[in-house]
Amino acid sequence: QVQLRESGGGLVQAGGSLRLSCAASGRTFSTYTMGWFRQAPGKGREFVAAVKGDTISTYYTDSVKGRFTIARDNAKNMMYLQMNSLKPEDTAVYYCAACPPGLGFSLRTADYNYWGQGIQVTVSS
Repeated sequence: QVQLRESGGGLVQAGGSLRLSCAASGRTFSTYTMGWFRQAPGKGREFVAAVKGDTISTYYTDSVKGRFTIARDNAKNMMYLQMNSLKPEDTAVYYCAACPPGLGFSLRTADYNYWGQGIQVTVSS
């Protein structure tokens, strides 16, 4: 069982930065691939980035490559998303999620069996 809670969202101007954090409970945190998803108003939930338990292997959706950086600290049961050069189209509710080992970098929400409650990120133009 893994419980997740996001923090760090808010309102920022275009071009600005935010850092999201995801605090996880559970002894097996380091075995899970951790991901960030987001959902804009009227749209489906989309994959943003993921990091494997080795803390090195990462994967990003094309729209955030070069602007967002995902990281995790297994000793602290924490995951982060550093978001730079934010754009109005990044506005969404952001969710952290945990995917069991063995599925690689899944972009499918169905493969992630633990989710946080979500946190709002709003980028003004």
